[in-house]
Amino acid sequence: MRILITGLNGSLAPHLARVARAHAHEVIGWDRGAVSPDDAAAGDTFLHNTQPDAIAHLGFGSEDWAARLASWAAANDRAFVFTSTAMVFDHLPDGPHRVNDERTAKDDYGRYKIRCEDAIRAANPAACIARIGWQIDVDDDGHARGNNMLAALDQQQASDGRIRASTAWRPACSLMSDTALALLQLIEQRGEGVVHLDSNEDSALNFYELVASLKVRFARASWIIEPHAEYVHDQRLIASECSAVRIAPLSARFGSQ
Repeated sequence: MRILITGLNGSLAPHLARVARAHAHEVIGWDRGAVSPDDAAAGDTFLHNTQPDAIAHLGFGSEDWAARLASWAAANDRAFVFTSTAMVFDHLPDGPHRVNDERTAKDDYGRYKIRCEDAIRAANPAACIARIGWQIDVDDDGHARGNNMLAALDQQQASDGRIRASTAWRPACSLMSDTALALLQLIEQRGEGVVHLDSNEDSALNFYELVASLKVRFARASWIIEPHAEYVHDQRLIASECSAVRIAPLSARFGSQ
């Protein structure tokens, strides 16, 4: 299968590309320098020339671009998966959040993702929208970079000399490798509709417990973790009972840490 993956210069898309190649798929990237996402005609030409069997849209761009990619996939009977976010839900009303719950985001990022979801569903009713939480991983050298929970925690420790972690927040989150594998399964199975992928769904770790586990797993001995209860939110994403794709739980990755 030839899979077009947007966002290969980001954090999660390279993980998806790696697992796709490991499963004998061919990966095509979208070179923004050669084909602007805002140029509809050039985009159509690129898709016509490359003829991907599936599109995984992980790149940041306008809802119009997302809709055009979804529309091309629908017109050509190709699988389409878009990564959305737990941030489409505000902390009020509290979660955990289910697939059909009202999207209540008040921040710009969450509202942007809502617009993308709506544009995609209008263009392609068979599209798969995978909502994910905060992603976690390190590079081969042990460093965390990009839009990554570990990178944010490392930065907080470096700047503040401590990490403040709420015991009243249960975040939606997963290891990038697990998310990438689940996304590939959605592509291969031609998943449809809204899907929730959250490794903390059943583990239900609060943020303080999670940070303590990450400290051990990723050898962050210098971290000083300070608990508080100022932010209250059960952000977990609850998967539909009929979902054919499940993501590995954090408890399977952290064990008894």
